Amino acid sequence: MIKLKAIFIFIMVMLVTSCSAPDVDYYQGTEPQFDFKRFFNGELKAYGVVQDHKGELTRKLVVDMQASWQGNQGVIDEQFVYDDGETQTRTWYITLKEDGSIEGTASDVIGTAYGDSNGSVFHWTYSVELPYDGSTLVVNFDDWMYLVTQSRLINRTAIDKFGIEVGEVTLVIEKIER
Repeated sequence: MIKLKAIFIFIMVMLVTSCSAPDVDYYQGTEPQFDFKRFFNGELKAYGVVQDHKGELTRKLVVDMQASWQGNQGVIDEQFVYDDGETQTRTWYITLKEDGSIEGTASDVIGTAYGDSNGSVFHWTYSVELPYDGSTLVVNFDDWMYLVTQSRLINRTAIDKFGIEVGEVTLVIEKIER
């Protein structure tokens, strides 16, 4: 019986640690330095794909973004165009906090998005209400943004429901210099 308990505890510890996400502190000192306000300012364009839980491509999308700031308060307007013709808009209202963290709200975001950055990486999490089969479905987004150059980043978003990954979005976001 003691052996069985020990095996069970070992398996549970392995499951919990294998599901834990990396921490932004891991990226301390990586370059280029991610500055959310600097990157998300002005005109941006994103190109991406949506994959289901099996990793199969379900949609492609292009996103036009316009971002502006007044002090530590920012607005990011996003216009999504999917390959099936669907369009969608989202406006983020962003606050840069004293401690360096970031909070954001949007009409389809449940509550507040919370984020933090270190080195060349920004991470934030939030819940979104998505249209689904004539109704809506609340899912959790776990965004990891990796700044590649001062004008390009790669964004990987894991989408989960009840702690199980049900999809993924990958975007390349570019600043448009005019």
